[in-house]
Amino acid sequence: MYKKPLVGVLTLLAASSAFAADIYPTRPIRMIVPYGAGGNADILSRLVGGRMAEALGQPLVIDNRPGASGLLGSELAVRASPDGHTLLWVANGHATNPVFVKKMPFDTARDLASVSLTSSTPMLLVVTNSLPADNMKTLITLAKSRPGQINYATSSNGSPNHLAGELLNLMANISLTHVAYKTTPQATTDVIGGHMHAAMASLTSVLPHVRTGKLKALGATSPQRSTLAPDVPAIAETVPGYQSAIWNGLVVPGATPRTIIARLNQVAVEQLRSPELRERFATLGAEILSSTPTEFDAFIRSEMAKWEKVIRASGVRAN
Repeated sequence: MYKKPLVGVLTLLAASSAFAADIYPTRPIRMIVPYGAGGNADILSRLVGGRMAEALGQPLVIDNRPGASGLLGSELAVRASPDGHTLLWVANGHATNPVFVKKMPFDTARDLASVSLTSSTPMLLVVTNSLPADNMKTLITLAKSRPGQINYATSSNGSPNHLAGELLNLMANISLTHVAYKTTPQATTDVIGGHMHAAMASLTSVLPHVRTGKLKALGATSPQRSTLAPDVPAIAETVPGYQSAIWNGLVVPGATPRTIIARLNQVAVEQLRSPELRERFATLGAEILSSTPTEFDAFIRSEMAKWEKVIRASGVRAN
């Protein structure tokens, strides 16, 4: 007795969703970037957003909302109307915040829906020239002979760079000591000056100093040698299975119709395949990625599981 009405409702909902996708978008789109203006995430989001705007036929406005490790901007997206006119540019914190924050203001898996991965930026482990280590093997041997005495700098506690260092500690069975700075340039300056032994930083921020001989690059965090720095061995060549990166992606409010998500994914992936965009990303040290929403979901789950183990085992705390 109740089957026909239920079928009718489901048919109506499906038709409504398809109609919404057909006319979408109907007004300017807002892309929330939960990080400050001028940083890599902001620059990359503007490059992708600009091209998506052209393809969708509506202006796309970048709305920088930094704060609380990305939670401030993310919560705004969660509360936005789920009609495809609000996008959220996410990074590693999207997967690690649920581990760091005891009382999350939203459920990441339920309240935000994946669209696509967009990019990955490898990090480099660099050391001061006076440190008697010219490759990962000699660094690991040195670190084992001096437990806790070799320090490495990053821009903040709980950052992807910090977690990459702690992952190395766990996988190589060493104990490099983390020192948090306010900014990457401050950390890099101290390593160049010999006041710090090492730094874990994004490839673009330290590669110029490596090329001028001010720093030694011992390893890249990408699973293979990065095309952006092919002369630098991957850490995985010495520590099998090691991998870490600063990544970005696009998500939308969780209740956004699947048809609109599919449309956004199609447009995003088409733009990410552009040779011009790939070349522009490369100048910023980023490698373009793309995925289906399902693949991005699986990636986020794997990142959550991976970094939860690292955070629990190392006792890392965020700022």
